[in-house]
Amino acid sequence: MLDYKLIEALAMVVQEGGFDKAARRLYLTQSAISQRVKLLEAQTGQVLLARTTPPRATPAGRRMITHYLQVKRLEDDLTAESGETAFTTLAVGVNGDSLATWFFDAVHPFLEKHHVLLDLKVEDQDQTQMLLKNGEVIGCISTMDQPLQGCRMAYLGGMNYRPVASPGFQQRWFPDGLDWAQAGQAPFLIYNRKDELHVKLFRQLFGRVPASLPAHYLPSSEKFVDFIAHGLAYGMLPDQQSADLLAQNRLVDLAPEAPVAVKLYWHCWNLKSDLLAALTQRLVQGANTQLTSA
Repeated sequence: MLDYKLIEALAMVVQEGGFDKAARRLYLTQSAISQRVKLLEAQTGQVLLARTTPPRATPAGRRMITHYLQVKRLEDDLTAESGETAFTTLAVGVNGDSLATWFFDAVHPFLEKHHVLLDLKVEDQDQTQMLLKNGEVIGCISTMDQPLQGCRMAYLGGMNYRPVASPGFQQRWFPDGLDWAQAGQAPFLIYNRKDELHVKLFRQLFGRVPASLPAHYLPSSEKFVDFIAHGLAYGMLPDQQSADLLAQNRLVDLAPEAPVAVKLYWHCWNLKSDLLAALTQRLVQGANTQLTSA
């Protein structure tokens, strides 16, 4: 029989990123948290936590945390059904562009109706599924078009990304349009080193990627727009962020014939949870009004 107090201590160490923070979250001492994790490892005969900085769950630890969080999710549903008004926390993985554009409008009615706190974990849309796989979130927005084992999936819609630049930048680097000779010479703006949108663009346009690309890295969707609009680089923006600036001639679409389409899917645990079902329904409905259907 699993002792859920011990598993809770393990989960908090991983979620909070350390024994001290887990102790404060559970109103225990650091020593008590450490003892609970060690006792759980002794009972299971497995190493569940890698003592790194921050601590990370081993594969066995991730499976145990996922099981614990799923059980807790169902318990929270029962609490909500009983009429209690305590808040419950839902951890969700979301990509930065969705967060900066349509996500909050989509979930706003859900948050007004339910006693829910969101714990948002931001990753690139090609990487968020790892948060779900590792048990760090109950659901995520991802480009993956196949559900993970034990999860279900719903199509949200598409976001079209375009290579854009300020008019001055365009005149300096691409007076005749985006061409291969200059593509690898002009400074490019990339969200982070997991971002593959520029790779998709170059392969779509030229069938290859520059061997060396001068690039800035800026992991902020809001400042990403400003950086490009100020003429410091060219980069990929979704239509939701670039449309108004293009209409105002503050940005130029460098390849209007070749937008890069990114399809987004909602992945979540396959649980009979009313709150999770309500969040899924609200996300799908909200996304359908703001994203492309293709």
